[in-house]
Amino acid sequence: MPKNLAKLASLKNRKKASKPAPKLGALPEWDLKDLYPGLESPEIKRDLDLVDSECVAFEQAFKGRLQGMAAGEGAGAKLAEAVKHYEALEDRLGRLISYASLVYAGNTTDPASAKFYGDMQERITAASLHLLFFTLELNRVDDAALDAAMNDAALGHYKPWIDDVRMEKPYQLEDRVEELFHEKSVTGYSAWNRQYDETVAGLRFTIGGKQLGIELALNLLQDVDGKKRKAAAEALAKTFKENVRPFTLITNTLAKDKEISDRWRGFKDVAASRHLANRVEPEVVEALVEAVRAAYPKLSHRYYALKAKWFGKKTLAYWDRNAPLPKVAQPTIPWTDARATVLTAYGAFSPRMAEVAGRFFERNWIDAAVREGKQPGAFAHPTVPSAHPYVLLNYQGKPRDVMTLAHELGHGVHQVLAAPNGPLMAQTPLTLAETASVFGEMLTFRKILANTTDAKQRKAMLAAKVEDMINTVVRQIAFYSFERKVHLERRNGELTADKISELWMSVQAESLGPAIELKAGYEVFWTYIPHFIHSPFYVYAYAFGDCLVNSLYAVYQKSASGFAERYLAMLSAGGTKHHAELLAPFGLDARDPKFWDGGLSVIAGLIGELEALDAAA
Repeated sequence: MPKNLAKLASLKNRKKASKPAPKLGALPEWDLKDLYPGLESPEIKRDLDLVDSECVAFEQAFKGRLQGMAAGEGAGAKLAEAVKHYEALEDRLGRLISYASLVYAGNTTDPASAKFYGDMQERITAASLHLLFFTLELNRVDDAALDAAMNDAALGHYKPWIDDVRMEKPYQLEDRVEELFHEKSVTGYSAWNRQYDETVAGLRFTIGGKQLGIELALNLLQDVDGKKRKAAAEALAKTFKENVRPFTLITNTLAKDKEISDRWRGFKDVAASRHLANRVEPEVVEALVEAVRAAYPKLSHRYYALKAKWFGKKTLAYWDRNAPLPKVAQPTIPWTDARATVLTAYGAFSPRMAEVAGRFFERNWIDAAVREGKQPGAFAHPTVPSAHPYVLLNYQGKPRDVMTLAHELGHGVHQVLAAPNGPLMAQTPLTLAETASVFGEMLTFRKILANTTDAKQRKAMLAAKVEDMINTVVRQIAFYSFERKVHLERRNGELTADKISELWMSVQAESLGPAIELKAGYEVFWTYIPHFIHSPFYVYAYAFGDCLVNSLYAVYQKSASGFAERYLAMLSAGGTKHHAELLAPFGLDARDPKFWDGGLSVIAGLIGELEALDAAA
């Protein structure tokens, strides 16, 4: 790379930044210097050289020796020393790839950022190949010997991680095959993920004579002007159709890639590997899915019929699904107001929670502006425990954007609190990770609602919350059903774009109900959902988290005393405890089939409130 390429890339990013509406105020850009000073910094070269040499040295020191260490004198202390060394290497590797992925997310269309990300993926994959043996060999250690060694406090500290590693034992392959899978990931699924990201970031949608990126185009589906919503939907459909072939190829390839991995590892069900990663029993997920599907008529079908009535229609076109309520002013919320709203809501629940969330604003851990080439959507990236998380948003001043800020900060607070568990045990399964984010939304919503006295605004707020919950629960379970259909059908051969679209329309019609008219063009809207590409079967975690939060919040409302302390303790546990153990202090058990009905009844209750408001009007 030329000497000043990193600086030039940064300047280009700023130049291409979309000018925010004046009402939004100054929007923050994250400062990645806490990870590394820049793309060409000597610290990156130093750390790359270190991981290259130290990963090789680790392999030479411990490969083939773990069984003997476990059987010998002082087994616990010796194995603990090896795990600590492994953990430190994981942290350094994680810091490198976190920095590269965040730089790339900031501008996926910038050649310098893309090259840097690709090069880092290759270097880190090559270095970490020398660590791959460790967990495989640990799983070959005699169980009795390992259990005895964990009586030593030093190794016992890592018991939650070791137990998680052992859960993978039935599905691990011989070392050389594992090495092949690992090394080819760069040219396999990771490459297709990157191709998808760059394709989506490069799409342009012609709306009102302007060329818009995907984030601004999707935002227009929530515009107060129905003509703009329709124009946006038609432009989205047109561009998605024009690009449906590469999206079809990517979907087919990744589904086949997953089928190959699942078959070699012995996973019988298409979603079994996700359930294992989430440390959740398949029957718990099945109970959730069945409960939500059974509730479609009393949730989404019922609500959208009510919404159509507000618009004076029997049915709504799909582009009106998330439309603002008619005759209700739509405020543009400045960034400073959004910040104050979320921090006030968090602070009313727990000053500690607000203090942690406040760091994201004070220390430039948030990137909020919409920019050309920037990754769409929002996320909170935990990076590594030796650093801190970062939040990406595409903030445009809508009430939903405030909820998104509350959501991602919920993740961020969770990640900060769990970090002391270390690189191996800080990460939380997705099901519980989404609990923290959805709880943050709920706190913010309840705080705003309590301070809203205007009847129209209150109705609009309730409607927006119901829509968010439907999008989080009903829509995500429909996504999960769609993914299952795609992956099961793919086992019989490649799927055409028409077949994928047919599967998409079938689950959308079932979940949205008769009040939403799925007009021509909607059949290709599966193309822009990134979770299908990056994290197959991730989506049910949102529904899990929302229903769980509804139940948690009900416990909080009944007895607030001591709840915040127990809640923060749950977040601080990170990945050290199973969901059943974490929920026990609240008297909740996700394995109880009735558990999900309780969470869903909260959504139904809010719809009932809206119906009562209509009746009283």
